[in-house]
Amino acid sequence: MRFVIIGGGRVGKRTARVLEGEGYDVSILESSAERVDRLRKEGFDAVQGDGSEESELLGLDLDSADGVAALTGSLTVNVIACLIAKSYDCRTVLRVDSDYYEYLCRKYATEIDEVIYPERLGAIAAKNALLGGSIRAIADIAQEIQLVELTVTEESPMRGYTLSELELPANSRLLGFGKAGDSIHLPAEDESLELGDRLVVIANFDVLADVRRIIVGESDSQAAAV
Repeated sequence: MRFVIIGGGRVGKRTARVLEGEGYDVSILESSAERVDRLRKEGFDAVQGDGSEESELLGLDLDSADGVAALTGSLTVNVIACLIAKSYDCRTVLRVDSDYYEYLCRKYATEIDEVIYPERLGAIAAKNALLGGSIRAIADIAQEIQLVELTVTEESPMRGYTLSELELPANSRLLGFGKAGDSIHLPAEDESLELGDRLVVIANFDVLADVRRIIVGESDSQAAAV
């Protein structure tokens, strides 16, 4: 498979490296001559050009491309590149730079296959580091909804109970369960909660602290830090 990446900055280069590492053919279109030179020295197939210019984008032979990821820091460039690529039946990925633009693009730019906000991933990593090992953010599903993985501790009030006895607050739901050391699977009601077990929960932000208290068992002050 062949992919075209618009933007050879941090996000674009890392994406290209991952794709090439998995054996895919990748071309990068980057507007900065200096950055193109660095990319070429690192072994990437990099071309200088503006992703919002039709002629320069078509010069990358979109007819043979399976997907185009517009990953520059400019929302305008990314939107135009995706619209052009979509007309060539490419799968499209659009990078945005705020929650609001993510919301708008997901709502109105329905012809674009995926909308991503890479900065959120960095925020999740920072949040995980701050929260420690008992709770790990997996993804922000929407502005008010988060997918989290929680680990049962010695202080958990649900330790020793079964999943059928687990009562989570409204606006939260158990999606997955895994015994300590095992993979996550769909939860079964008769499974018991023991030290080190992990639960994957989707919840509104306003009830995450309650979810944490129920499953992890930390104090109110710690739970409020979620």
